[in-house]
Amino acid sequence: MDTQPRTSQHDADAEPQRRADQSSQPGASLDVLILAAGLGTRMRSATAKVLHKLGGRPLIAHVCRTARALVKEGRPVYVVVGHQAEEVKAAVVEELGEGGAVFVAQTEQRGTGDAVMAAREALENSNSTLLVLSGDVPLVRAETLGALYHQHRSHRGHGAAATLLAVRLEDPTGYGRIVRDAEGLFERIVEQKDATPEERAINEINAGIYCFETRKLFPALARVQPANAQGEYYLTDVPGILRADGEDVSVFVQSDAREVSGINTRVELAEFERALRNRTLRRLMLDSGVTVIDPAHTYVSPEAQVGRDTVIHPGVVIEGRTVVGEACEICAGVRLSNSRVGSGVVIKDHSVVVDSEIGDHCSVGPFAHLRMNALMEEGSVVGNFVEVKKSRLGRRAKSMHLTYLGDATVGDRTNVGAGTVTCNYDGKQKHPTVIEEDVKIGSDTMLVAPVRVGARSVTAAGAVVTEDVPPDTLVAGVPAKVKKKLSQEQPESPEEKETAAAATPATREA
Repeated sequence: MDTQPRTSQHDADAEPQRRADQSSQPGASLDVLILAAGLGTRMRSATAKVLHKLGGRPLIAHVCRTARALVKEGRPVYVVVGHQAEEVKAAVVEELGEGGAVFVAQTEQRGTGDAVMAAREALENSNSTLLVLSGDVPLVRAETLGALYHQHRSHRGHGAAATLLAVRLEDPTGYGRIVRDAEGLFERIVEQKDATPEERAINEINAGIYCFETRKLFPALARVQPANAQGEYYLTDVPGILRADGEDVSVFVQSDAREVSGINTRVELAEFERALRNRTLRRLMLDSGVTVIDPAHTYVSPEAQVGRDTVIHPGVVIEGRTVVGEACEICAGVRLSNSRVGSGVVIKDHSVVVDSEIGDHCSVGPFAHLRMNALMEEGSVVGNFVEVKKSRLGRRAKSMHLTYLGDATVGDRTNVGAGTVTCNYDGKQKHPTVIEEDVKIGSDTMLVAPVRVGARSVTAAGAVVTEDVPPDTLVAGVPAKVKKKLSQEQPESPEEKETAAAATPATREA
């Protein structure tokens, strides 16, 4: 009898999308069908349920990734679409790539049986096992589904016509109950609204995940009738039909209800978000050596990477595929989104970094904003209320206060004074500003692009630079004019100063 759990609750630190182990890895004959056509009325949303995000990714994307781990390379994942079909397709393609999915349309949402029937033309002649998943069950793991498949194929030594995944709940209200016969074998599934008081007392429920032998599924599905309180075609009727025909139907009992649960409301979405966040932070602390000072008030995307000995303060949000190096300090209120951060970096309070890159040993903030592929090279500094957009700061360049750098290139060791603005927009298009190495930009300088400031030059405070500045010159005024030529001696770099000091006996003695 299929009455005992076949899997134990997974470790909260386990990677959610690892492939199933070899003993339960599905073979080349597995097809996967994801049901993603419904609106999800209980979400109270104009957005299809499977497009709501968990961990920064649509629910359907999580399920697609799991499906991709199960099917043979080159075999597509089948997805039933209906409500907001184009948006759902786009989310699937973003996850699986072009050609990674075959879409079938459910023109009317008339129940799960009707949704699967929509895929009949694409699948009925396939000599395969069909794994049916729901697009709103984001935490189910490939290991669990692999074990389900293995039981389905090995049931009683010859395999089952259908295997359904079940869990036992203390409160099964709202779920379809699994009714067994006197010998404990599967008999049928009865939905909550169609169940008798005795059937409602059953605590073993159907999780809505199935394996079917494809060539046996569709003939049985064609016999399903909407003889229920909802007037819908229930996929849950198919195992009962197969059982009545003398086919073997197996039940795979999973012990972790959360893993195989769907999301139906925004309350449940928030609960899943919290569970996923806790799993991610626990993994970072135990496996990656990251210090998270206040996990209850820290969010890190499951896809983000954070290096050893990095400290994350309360209120930090790390989104998308952000990568943070080792020995960094991410201070309170910082938001990092789809960015790369080197090692030894300090990002001070309430800074925002989006789609940008920060090199090793840089300092950012507080209240700084980097966006649109901003790049800070090693040792550069961006300070209070500085915005950097689509710009590059060279090695050890500094912009410490109240500055806007847009469409700019700032050379090595250049210092940009407080209140500087690169005036990059002329009302029609954006223009670049180039500031070469070892330049000193005075406070409140306006750089009217397109413009270039030559190496080792200086702009006086309040200068409005409308023309290119030659190297080694001082400019001042409105508009800025050359005031004098400066010495052309190259400043010593810190490395050169250290070398010179080491070579001087008096310095060594001192």
